[in-house]
Amino acid sequence: MVPDAVDVLVAGGGASGFMAAIVAAEAGVAAVHLLEATAEPLTKVRISGGGRCNVTHACWDPRSLVGHYPRGSRALRGPFARFASGDAVAWFAEHGLELVEEEDGRLFPRSNSSESVVAVLRQAARRAGVVLHTGAALQQVSRREQGGFQARLRLAAATGAAGGTVNVVCRRLVLATGAHPSGRQLAAALGHQLIPPVPSLFSLALAGQPLQQLAGVVMDPVDLELRLDSDQVEQPRHRQSGALLITHRGLSGPALLRLTAFAARDLKATAYTGELRVNWTGGQGPDAMEALLADLRQQQARRQIGSWRPWPALSRRLWLHLLTGAGVDPLQRWADLRRDPQRRLVQALTASCYRVGGRGPFGEEFVTAGGVDLGEINLASMESRLCPGLQVVGELLDVDGITGGFNFQHCWTSGWLAGMALAAADPVSI
Repeated sequence: MVPDAVDVLVAGGGASGFMAAIVAAEAGVAAVHLLEATAEPLTKVRISGGGRCNVTHACWDPRSLVGHYPRGSRALRGPFARFASGDAVAWFAEHGLELVEEEDGRLFPRSNSSESVVAVLRQAARRAGVVLHTGAALQQVSRREQGGFQARLRLAAATGAAGGTVNVVCRRLVLATGAHPSGRQLAAALGHQLIPPVPSLFSLALAGQPLQQLAGVVMDPVDLELRLDSDQVEQPRHRQSGALLITHRGLSGPALLRLTAFAARDLKATAYTGELRVNWTGGQGPDAMEALLADLRQQQARRQIGSWRPWPALSRRLWLHLLTGAGVDPLQRWADLRRDPQRRLVQALTASCYRVGGRGPFGEEFVTAGGVDLGEINLASMESRLCPGLQVVGELLDVDGITGGFNFQHCWTSGWLAGMALAAADPVSI
């Protein structure tokens, strides 16, 4: 049962909510109650990274770390100066979880299972005295004239107990509800302006599905340039480089996901329309490709074009596709390649153009851009500038990172700052 009055109420049993509750309780805050609307907390932690949980990223300099956040980068310099990736690694190590760095900088639990992360967070919460209430959702909240908050909770029916609603008074409130609409409604009810949410970190569908036969092909690196149809958007052109995955519907992979993250608002404003240019060479220009193909005409004169790719890492399936699109017979010998077909082939290699036909079906980590305006939050404590005693953490804020553990890092940072601030806060009479 939830008591009639508690010191701290944390709404949202995800990464940021658990971190805020644990840090506050470990620092001496009594009666920290953590609410989770579903039957199981930490669901996103459990399913992230294909069940492995990319806890954070090995980006140790806060000045570099902020560059991985399309929204919130400048504002995060202060918070990351106090608790960044290295601090997260140390915090988890102190609580019994060792993280292992992979070649690309992502950090996973040594067990390679997200269940280890869930277990460590739940155990730390129990040891610190955090009271977890599952099936309990913060339904409505208002400020009390004498201080603190009046909250109404919706309780799900459980074994031996009926569901319903209860009223609770709390001294301080932490909103850690993620991207769920209920959290945005609660923040708005307490006076906050909400920046409309839009999807971030998603694949792109290509009109006509021109690459459908190449599904599964990975090219690394490629250069991408997105040219949006409207000149009214904030930034009509976006560029990224890295690994690209061809899917049945279009394109995905790290480079494409970074591109859509930074272009999220502009893509939404243009209804996900535009032109995507792909340089399959990884940055080589037309002149360099012209020279390379000219050399092949001389050095591999007797070989068939389709069986001798310009460089080994070029996918054979993609190479044959580009040859067909350029009107070049794969059975033709290199010596017989004429200048006009060669120019078309260089164009295909360095600037293939595809119409964007919409957003892909799934977000990589179910991330959204939008939420509580950062200007309304004191980022040193995560406390609202408009509503004293209220703290906002995690994805409810207008912060989102690219794939690679950066979104979890923001959750750990904002939760840690909120927890420390709760421990340092003056008591509120209720």
